[in-house]
Amino acid sequence: MEDTETGSQQHPDSVPEVGEDAVTTVNPAPPTSALTEEERQELQEELFKVEDEIQTLSQVLAAKEKQLADIKRKLGITPLNELKQNITKTWQEVTTSIAYRRTSETLSQAGLKATTAFSTMGSAISRKLEDVRNAPTFKSFEEKVETLKTKMSPSTSTSNAGDLDSGTSTVESLNDQPEDPLAQQTPMH
Repeated sequence: MEDTETGSQQHPDSVPEVGEDAVTTVNPAPPTSALTEEERQELQEELFKVEDEIQTLSQVLAAKEKQLADIKRKLGITPLNELKQNITKTWQEVTTSIAYRRTSETLSQAGLKATTAFSTMGSAISRKLEDVRNAPTFKSFEEKVETLKTKMSPSTSTSNAGDLDSGTSTVESLNDQPEDPLAQQTPMH
C-alpha cells in the first residue's frame, strides 16, 4: 500500500484513480508545519464544504436522470426508439460528410467506367459471335444440322391427327428414313 502512495507522489503527472485525492497527485501536499492552525482549520472547512457540494450535485443529477427517464416513459420513448433515432441521425451526418460524398462520387465514376467497359466487351463478343456465325465453316455445319433436323422430323403431309396422338407415325416415319447422310459424307477420324 505504501508503494502505491509513493508511486503517485513520484509521478505527479499521473491520472488520479477513483477515490484518490486529485489535489495531492498534482501538487504535493505542503508540510503541515507550514500552515498555521487557523489556516488548517479554514482549509478543512472548505474541504468539507466542497465535498458536501459534490455529494449534493450527485444527488441532484441522479434525481434529474430519474425525472428524465419518467418523462421519456410517459412520452413512449423507449431505448430502442432512441437507438433508432441516434442511428438515423448518425447516418444522416455520415451521408452529408465531405468524405462520404467524395467516396460516393468516386464509386459512381468507377461504376460508370465498369459499365462502359462491360458494354464494350459485350459488343466485341457479339461482333465476334456474328463473325463466327457468318464464317463458311459454321454455315456448312448449320446447313448439315438443318438437313438432319428435316430428315428426322416427320412430315405433316403423311401423318394424320390420330397417328400423332398414338405416337406410332413418328416411330414408323423414323424407321422409313435412310441412313444418316452426314455419316456417309463425312468420315470420322
